[in-house]
Amino acid sequence: MADARPTSALELRELGFEHLAAVLDLGHRVYDTEAMPYTGWSLSAVAGHLDAPHSACLVMLDGDRVAGFVLGSLSFEQRADWGYLEWIAVDPGHQGRGVASRLVKECCARLAAAGAVCVVTDVERRNTASAELMRRNAFTEQATVSLFVRTLAGTGAPDDRTDHARAASRRHFTRAAERAR
Repeated sequence: MADARPTSALELRELGFEHLAAVLDLGHRVYDTEAMPYTGWSLSAVAGHLDAPHSACLVMLDGDRVAGFVLGSLSFEQRADWGYLEWIAVDPGHQGRGVASRLVKECCARLAAAGAVCVVTDVERRNTASAELMRRNAFTEQATVSLFVRTLAGTGAPDDRTDHARAASRRHFTRAAERAR
């Protein structure tokens, strides 16, 4: 990483149509969507943020390359006065250089300017790198929610899929934790 540009040389910009493919690609490279299916996004879900009022969706550019992104929106569930930091990812070559914190801070600032009284986000419990990022940026753990899965009869051996999902999840979050060190 000796030839990597310093974080200060990176440019923070609003998410635009021209960034959609790179954002989706980066998100799918960084998150293991097989282990946690809801960590993935579709083109229409990401593009929908471009039409949202008070969008707090940003990209960090290294030249014309997306080094990181954050998707934030005003309103969480039934709370129109809460912002939601929905998805954040940083290219592995740019991790550990403050990119994620810059994205989080600017997303939160934009949501506050739009009227949010707080910002919520969710982090999978084994994703210790993301949890530490949020703690460093003044988020506190408020609630724990468990994802329950019921395998339906005739869909294969549940233990095999469960073991595969657990192993894939451990691999993803172990990699994330190692990158955070």
